[in-house]
Amino acid sequence: MIIMAVDFGDARTGLAVCDRAEMLASPAGVIEERRFEVCVEKAAAAAKERKAELIVVGHPLNMNGTAGPRAEKCEAFAEALREAAGLPVTLWDERSTTVTAHQYLNDTNTRGKKRKAVVDAVAATIILEGYLNYRKISGQ
Repeated sequence: MIIMAVDFGDARTGLAVCDRAEMLASPAGVIEERRFEVCVEKAAAAAKERKAELIVVGHPLNMNGTAGPRAEKCEAFAEALREAAGLPVTLWDERSTTVTAHQYLNDTNTRGKKRKAVVDAVAATIILEGYLNYRKISGQ
């Protein structure tokens, strides 16, 4: 199944997609858009273009597992994306993925404008890798 992951942000939204065998998660670009509704439409179009069958949206829970304002905004985004794309959308705990993405970029010495351009797609890839590992372990 082709699955697309989304790391929703106020200015930039990262995308990642996996192959049909669900073996490899790859960055699929960044949507640079501040308007919520336009971002939803662009993400839905990206899912259609990549022939996604499921969308995973990062859910930034607080470290204690509660949902704060950012998590609630991602929940609203996931619901709007479900309607716009006509696809199943699931939320996936993304605690610390942006921190991990920055660590990966430090390891590869990615700096400046290039770093800003890719960090959200790398975060989406980390979200997708976590979700794919869960699917393998749980047998889904």
